Amino acid sequence: MLVLPADHVIKDVKEFQRVVELGRALAEKGKLVTFGVAPDRAETGFGYIKKGTAEGNGFVVEQFVEKPSLALAEKYVSSGDYLWNSGMFLFKASVFLTELGKFQGDIVQAVKQSVDLAVKDLDFLRLDSDAFSASPSNSIDYAVMEKTDKAVVLPLNIQWSDIGSWSALWALAEHDESGNVMEGDVLCHNVTGSYIRSEKRLVAAIGLEDVIIVETVDAVLVADKNCAQEVNSIVERLKEASRNEADVHQQVFRPWGSYETIDECARFKVKRIIVNPGSRLSLQMHYHRAEHWVVVNGTAKITRDDEVQMLSEDQSTYIPIGANHRLENPGVIPLEIIEIQTGSYLGEDDIVRLSDEYGRVD
Repeated sequence: MLVLPADHVIKDVKEFQRVVELGRALAEKGKLVTFGVAPDRAETGFGYIKKGTAEGNGFVVEQFVEKPSLALAEKYVSSGDYLWNSGMFLFKASVFLTELGKFQGDIVQAVKQSVDLAVKDLDFLRLDSDAFSASPSNSIDYAVMEKTDKAVVLPLNIQWSDIGSWSALWALAEHDESGNVMEGDVLCHNVTGSYIRSEKRLVAAIGLEDVIIVETVDAVLVADKNCAQEVNSIVERLKEASRNEADVHQQVFRPWGSYETIDECARFKVKRIIVNPGSRLSLQMHYHRAEHWVVVNGTAKITRDDEVQMLSEDQSTYIPIGANHRLENPGVIPLEIIEIQTGSYLGEDDIVRLSDEYGRVD
């Protein structure tokens, strides 16, 4: 198994492939291989791996090190004994499972049970949610790699970046004559060395240097570029305040499609709902809200208590509080509706599912 994060940039692909082939020889001998990137600067945003004795074309892993201070990172780089931890792995599945069973057997048992209780749904195999949720949350590093005696690291020199911060994204992108990266509807005057991204609204910046500005539909981030790694501290504060910005994007994906909140106030909420062709939502009801649906694209099949109706573009219907209802897309193009909710409580937990194809019946 070659385990690769999806958000890495690897510019020298041929060299990466060459080193992976070297790693495969070690993995076939029962080693758990990880790949360490040769550092070209003192970086505080990455973990480090200390090289031990030589092992084939790599080195025995002597130690995994957490993200260090700048002074410590400078020592690591100057020593030549440390590599950046890339989070990429290569191993036999059987060897990894054996080692995981030694050091974190409760993960193995929980996941095995979730597979044993899995249900096949069309082209999907849906793991048992309760069993899988019972598994402890841990990383490969903590659970296995820091404990096993089979860990080996291979150095990589491949012009790599994990895009772990907005400043890393700035470094990778093409800059204008002032060293800026601007995406979306952005106007700048006397701005240098900055990354400015707009997704919905015009962003205007004046007299700034080395800043990050990111505008999205639900939040705006403004930060010094040198502090880009500290975004996590804001995320922690959002979690402490139980704010949903820490967990949910404005567009939320579901098995049947997606929805996006356009506007909301104390007693109303407006959503844009997209239902994939051939898909349908659960048969459900609400205790606290009524809903108005307006079809703007496609064809909708709507169940409301004992009534079933077909609506096309520019047509609408009303779902009163307490009515059993379901929305379906019988067509071959995406169904798009605007939903207007009104009521005393508009939370997503005011849904009682009566029938559902995705195993979410209450």
